[in-house]
Amino acid sequence: MSDVLAAQTAPQARDPRTIGAPVVSLAMPRLRREAGRLKNEPVSGEKKVLLAAPRGYCAGVDRAVVAVEKALDRYGAPVYVRKQIVHNVHVVRTLEKMGAIFVEEVDEVPEGANVVFSAHGVSPAVVNAAEERGLHAIDATCPLVTKVHREAVRFAKQDLEILLIGHTGHEEVEGTAGEAPDHITIVNSPEDVDTLEVENPDKLVWLSQTTLSVDETMETVRRLREKFPSLQDPPSDDICYATQNRQVAIKKIARQADLVIVVGSSNSSNSVRLVEVALEYGAKAAYRVDFASEVKQEWLDGVRTIGVTSGASVPEVLVQELLDDLADAGYSDVEATVTAEEDLVFSLPKELRQDASGNRDARALGGRVR
Repeated sequence: MSDVLAAQTAPQARDPRTIGAPVVSLAMPRLRREAGRLKNEPVSGEKKVLLAAPRGYCAGVDRAVVAVEKALDRYGAPVYVRKQIVHNVHVVRTLEKMGAIFVEEVDEVPEGANVVFSAHGVSPAVVNAAEERGLHAIDATCPLVTKVHREAVRFAKQDLEILLIGHTGHEEVEGTAGEAPDHITIVNSPEDVDTLEVENPDKLVWLSQTTLSVDETMETVRRLREKFPSLQDPPSDDICYATQNRQVAIKKIARQADLVIVVGSSNSSNSVRLVEVALEYGAKAAYRVDFASEVKQEWLDGVRTIGVTSGASVPEVLVQELLDDLADAGYSDVEATVTAEEDLVFSLPKELRQDASGNRDARALGGRVR
């Protein structure tokens, strides 16, 4: 069965995540400031919000979060999850309330228990360790990350040296590198290229982490190709569609914004990149927050236009809370800036595709399984 399913969604004027309702319905209470709401300070000219679309949940995040929810429904609590299922504080806390237990490594999981691998993927060593403990593993790796894993394996079999553009220590990079550790060298930034040494410049190929800045990745590739003219490209771009779409949207908004606020967690690579992209493309200021309550009054001083977006692991409820707070401060005029429409969804992990009676589970992404 194909991992990719088609479903119609709005261009994220609302939460594109139409399934996995418990994360939204069990949302934590509004995190208001102890000292009160943001003030409505006078600003010359009309005050407004430019709201990016697409924003928020991508198909891979949606699939991973629903996988934990479905595992809890099917097996009961606790269900263990290796690492954060997605990089978002709110999502992790909400799933913990439902009975998920997050661990760093599978050796912390009781033998024979249920464990979910996060959306960022795992190395073969982690899979083997889970098998040795008799764990029932549910692989919630984003299919776009799995694609990169398969490319790494294929290139290693061709005896190519793989230059993996990504951030050392990130779970996704660790998982990909673990597929072919003897063939992979991590390149963290364009500046790393200057000191990079390889065994055979004529047998090189590059891959990338899926959540990077498109511009910075392409600059790294440009420098690599200058140094190693025989460098081969992967068959398709590894940076995921959602990361690219969110960066395109914030680029369009940034030049018009006095301030950009990105909702997302500090360990979310794509959220952090959105702040960087906003500043690079003309925003006068840009900040990342987990919750609306973290917005500081001084950020709004003298600000007429605010750009708002969210990382690919952020539920829409958090963006709505921010918009509510900004409306309290006088930014009630919200203008959507739509640069793409997204209708890609992924089927659930195979371990969860059938219900107890053996029927396919149609609590579906888009309500359909095929």
